[in-house]
Amino acid sequence: MLGVIVIYVVLFGGLWWFMMRPQKKEQKRIQAMLASMEVGDTALTTSGFYGVIIDITDDDVIVEFAFFKQKFMEFTEFALFFGTFVW
Repeated sequence: MLGVIVIYVVLFGGLWWFMMRPQKKEQKRIQAMLASMEVGDTALTTSGFYGVIIDITDDDVIVEFAFFKQKFMEFTEFALFFGTFVW
C-alpha cells in the first residue's frame, strides 16, 4: 500500500514539474519583456496590429499605428507583445 502512495506522489510531482515549470519561465520572460519596454520600441498587440510605442504610463501604453498616422490607441501592458517586425 505504501508503494502505491509513493508512486502516485512521484507521478503527480513529475507532472507538476513538467507542467508548471515552463509556465513560470514564460511568466518571468514576459515580465522582463514588459519591464524593458521603452518609447520607440515596436510592439505587436494581441489583436495583431504592429505599432510603435509613443508613451508609457504606470498602467497603460500608447501605441501609434502606421496605417493611422497621428492616430493613437491606448493599451494595457498585457495587451502588447514585442514583435520582430522591422519598419
